[in-house]
Amino acid sequence: MPPAPLIRAARRLLRRPTTHQGGNRPDNPAGLAVGGPDAVEVHARRLRLGDGWAATLIVTGYPAEVGPGWLEPLLCYPGRLDVALHIDPVPPAVAARKLRTQQGRLESARRGRADKGRLDDPELDAAAADAADMATALARGESKLFRLGLYLTVHAATRDELDDEVEHVTALASSLLLTAQPASFRSLQGWISTLPLGVDLLRVRRSMDTPALAAAFPFTSPDLPADPAPHAELSGRLYGVNATSTGLVLWDRWACDNYNSVTLARSGAGKSYFTKLEALRSLYPDATTAAGGESVQVFIIDPEHEYARLAEAVGGTYLRLGAPGVRLNPFDLPTGAAEIPDALTRRSLFAHTLIAVLHGEALTPGERAVLDRAVTATYTSAGITSDPRTWTRPAPQLADLTRTLQQDPDGAELAARLAPYATGSYSGLFDGPTTHPIDSHLVAISLRDLPDELTSVGTLIALDAVWRRVLDPRARRRRLVVVDEAWLLMQQPEGARFLYRMAKAARKHWAGLAFVSQDPADVLATDLGQAIAANAATQVLLRQAPQAIDTVAEAFGLSDGERGYLLAANPGDALLLSGTTRVAFHTLASPSEDIAITTDPAQLAALDTNSDTEP
Repeated sequence: MPPAPLIRAARRLLRRPTTHQGGNRPDNPAGLAVGGPDAVEVHARRLRLGDGWAATLIVTGYPAEVGPGWLEPLLCYPGRLDVALHIDPVPPAVAARKLRTQQGRLESARRGRADKGRLDDPELDAAAADAADMATALARGESKLFRLGLYLTVHAATRDELDDEVEHVTALASSLLLTAQPASFRSLQGWISTLPLGVDLLRVRRSMDTPALAAAFPFTSPDLPADPAPHAELSGRLYGVNATSTGLVLWDRWACDNYNSVTLARSGAGKSYFTKLEALRSLYPDATTAAGGESVQVFIIDPEHEYARLAEAVGGTYLRLGAPGVRLNPFDLPTGAAEIPDALTRRSLFAHTLIAVLHGEALTPGERAVLDRAVTATYTSAGITSDPRTWTRPAPQLADLTRTLQQDPDGAELAARLAPYATGSYSGLFDGPTTHPIDSHLVAISLRDLPDELTSVGTLIALDAVWRRVLDPRARRRRLVVVDEAWLLMQQPEGARFLYRMAKAARKHWAGLAFVSQDPADVLATDLGQAIAANAATQVLLRQAPQAIDTVAEAFGLSDGERGYLLAANPGDALLLSGTTRVAFHTLASPSEDIAITTDPAQLAALDTNSDTEP
């Protein structure tokens, strides 16, 4: 119920003279300014409010079935239209009694028509079926009953414009199967009912159940496909506000054909902000978590130390790869390797990828043969053989592989090329076993402490450690693997192929690869880059550079309007693509989320200053 002061205010407004020109009056002796028009002139079907006109429409008829966001077209009306929805819950006992009465009345009418030999009334049959379904859902506790009043107040500058606007709104309502009638001789009450007072003076109500009422709210954008199931759970994560309407854009990557995504933008367009926001919201509980499942486990490859604040805010793990005492041994077998028949073979094949990235070029067939023998011998010397029972033993390290190569007459050159990484100046990344497990709900691996020469290999090692966790058959759960600034790894052919294999195989292991890059032209210029983008069911484009827009437009089939939108986009403006679905939105974060994910240097400096001055 609305507060009593609001009701009294509405009643005082109704008791005022029909026309009032402001100034001193009995209830405002000082002539204080009030929040409203300076004059209200009441007519049969319209009001004159100051210099403008308004008319209220009452929705008296509703469609038999509605879908999600069925009121969105009214909320997105280009003119000035106030939409008021008054909702009162009906107690279950009262609802059950009224439904029984309504069912009896409808059934009596149907039998009366049948006894008189009249044709069936489709509307009567549909109403009887709806009442029966509603009564069943109410009895089972699956739904509740509400009394709903829907009123529309149209505003215009002149009387003629108001008539045109009312006609347009009535036509729009008719297209939604809504019957809208003017509030004849109750125009003032109608206008007050659409003010933000919570007061309904018209009291034209319609009974509605929970699913239909929930679908009235614009929780999803009309540009996105909706779940066809009538009582489906609302799924997905909030991406932002629809750029062309007042709706919200919710997207569920886990409901797509695959769970991968690609995010491309120029520097400063807000791609990292958006990526961190999705990663943060992936940790929030959802319907799966409420049903006893686990939330999404998030892994992040962070090249610029941007995710430390986020990891700290959610109590996750943040590894600074390259810092003293922080290592991820690339020769480790995955957890639960005994249940993966070819685990050792996969480790041997990854060693080929690792050495190729270290060398900066592909290995020759002869070098591959030598390396294959050396890898097998290195694992054997560590006591790890084809017997799965030996796979729990400590794994060898790069220095062990280098010594094995030195003992091979054909491996001296390979050993010499590996020496800087095994025992030389770059050995800090490889000279010991894995120091930190990556089993937290959010794991971010920073690469900023690595020298430029090791950035690509560091990205590969971090991704491989994450992938070993994904492959663990004993802990299957949804996992999101975020590779920020993925172009660093795409510069190496073997690294690009590793990313491509991850994109192809991630779905089989209930994981999604989030590919984020600020260099779309270079990424899309390669066949593997185009293949990774094509294997992403979710594609997000933010502001693009003029030099790259042609390549991006051709790769994603953008229209001229979409090209212009991406060229002129503000930070946070984005275009979501998925098959034939396209929607523009602006990233939306709460103040607490913004503190955890912001990358604005000025804002970060202000936050650090405030934290230093707090007692």
